[in-house]
Amino acid sequence: MPEHTFILNGEPVTVDIEDDVRLLWVLRDVLGVTGPKYGCGLGVCQACTSHINGKAFNPCSVPVKDLRPTDEVTTIEGLPATVGKELHPMQEAWLEHDVAQCGYCQPGQIMTAVAKVRQAREEGREISEADLDEIRNVCRCGTYHRIREAIVAGAEKY
Repeated sequence: MPEHTFILNGEPVTVDIEDDVRLLWVLRDVLGVTGPKYGCGLGVCQACTSHINGKAFNPCSVPVKDLRPTDEVTTIEGLPATVGKELHPMQEAWLEHDVAQCGYCQPGQIMTAVAKVRQAREEGREISEADLDEIRNVCRCGTYHRIREAIVAGAEKY
């Protein structure tokens, strides 16, 4: 089988797996990283949202062959290390605003929020209502109001 190498949560990993296997299944089934959730398999629901080189992406729609050895994949499990804490400020805000009900979509929601705040900061501005409106992660529990509040609060923390 082909060998694929990339950086996962700060550590280089190599997997022997067919080229067309989606990264979500490599993460979950091969590497045991279960934060990214399977929702739709099409990149629509965004339950699996993670970061690649600091940008949000959906590993359910990316074949492992598309990764380069220098690509840095960060999942919810590796997010706190990006700020050197036990919890990322966005995760702290999630807890403070009691966002989660079932929790299934929350890793993807948080990863999307962090990427959106990072993008706004790179553009020299704060997170806006328009930014929040662009976030399209599906939450079947309907906690969107608390999600938005937590994103704003989390953005203020870092």
